[in-house]
Amino acid sequence: MDDAVTTRGPGEELLVEARGGVRLVTLNRPDAMNAANETLHGELARIWRELDADPEVRAIVLTGSGGAFSAGGDLHLLDRMVHDTALRAAIMAEGVEIVRAMTSVRVPIISAVNGPAVGLGCSLASMSDLVVVEEHAYFADPHVALGLVAADGGALVWPLLTSLLRAKEFILLGDRLRAADALQLGLANRVVPTGTSVTVALELAERFVALAPQAVVETKKVLNDALRRAVATVLDDAIAAETASFEEPAFQQNLERMRRRQ
Repeated sequence: MDDAVTTRGPGEELLVEARGGVRLVTLNRPDAMNAANETLHGELARIWRELDADPEVRAIVLTGSGGAFSAGGDLHLLDRMVHDTALRAAIMAEGVEIVRAMTSVRVPIISAVNGPAVGLGCSLASMSDLVVVEEHAYFADPHVALGLVAADGGALVWPLLTSLLRAKEFILLGDRLRAADALQLGLANRVVPTGTSVTVALELAERFVALAPQAVVETKKVLNDALRRAVATVLDDAIAAETASFEEPAFQQNLERMRRRQ
């Protein structure tokens, strides 16, 4: 494998390393369990189109720095979105772009889930093409439990990956889904020992790089047809419903309780 080249420097919220035809994308807020603040969320809304436009990119690996994949949305940002409707609209528009762009990337995306994948983190993993999860990690989509409509990511993709009944159970109730259970339900491809998800994901990425590019790209397009149709049909109305959730007293009270526990 070629030597890594960092194209976005340390200290930034999103790191991108070029490793030959592979790009390693790292969520980089380790002290916040890679929860998405305004800057990181904006970077996630931009990075997929940027990578998709690069003809040298043949596969992408997504992971988190430190001990988490992503804890979801930053609570301070969510609180600001309650009171600032312009910010809320901007962040929700970015959410639409993350979904549309990530599910349209021409090359395979492999998530290396190195720790908890919650909320947005859970969504990012679910929209990947392969998911490698470490044995201690877990998934959870707490949108509904917090008082928000679950509009993106898991709510769109999980019914295509597992049964509708099981998707409803974990998305409506927000329970944690252990790595082994995620594998059994079809929400992960491999469970690997702690500390090895990035290595395994990069090995899988190199296998994609070794394949005929046109065959990979066009076959992925065929396989993702149902997902793209679901996004086109459901996403806008779902995002509008989630945006309205920020006005709901139940969500605001739950958010305030969570912020007090920080």
